Amino acid sequence: MPRLQLPTATRNDRPPMSQDRRLALFRQFLTDTQIPLRTRVAACLVLLYAQPVSRLVRLAVHDVVQDDGQVSVRLGDPPTPVPELFAAMLVDLTANRANMNTATNPDSDWLFPGGRAGQPLSPGALLQQLRALGVPITQTRTAAFRQLVLQAPRPSSPKPSASTTAPPPSTSPPAAEPGTTTRPPAPHAD
Repeated sequence: MPRLQLPTATRNDRPPMSQDRRLALFRQFLTDTQIPLRTRVAACLVLLYAQPVSRLVRLAVHDVVQDDGQVSVRLGDPPTPVPELFAAMLVDLTANRANMNTATNPDSDWLFPGGRAGQPLSPGALLQQLRALGVPITQTRTAAFRQLVLQAPRPSSPKPSASTTAPPPSTSPPAAEPGTTTRPPAPHAD
């Protein structure tokens, strides 16, 4: 019987983008009003929080939380605060979403509504828009993860207590003093 030849999997091991490039892209998406708002917001969410596109399209309007002038986005619990300039874009998107004038989506709660009734924008469609603008998703997410790790507080080590610094109690008889051949008698319990 002939041997089955399987093609080898190709790996795309491109290095993550630099922090300077990531911030330059972020500034571009904050300021370039020629790019559709939803694409700008999606790009910023990937650049800042390393969110996969499949997660972004599942965000609802109520995931953008406004509380006492602070805007947060619910990517987990608790909601994540967003920078002030990006907050304005995010709030603007909640009020001016695309695909809202179609007969199938007048009451959609999706932050990124799609053209189908009750459905969000497809991840593939959003991914295509981001790639067309030069956002390398994998490298962008890796760079954002690295920056988030650098910003995370150091884990605090537990303070040593008497129970962790004292040697464990021994059940064996005490050892002989150095230089002697006999052991001292065990202490008596009263």
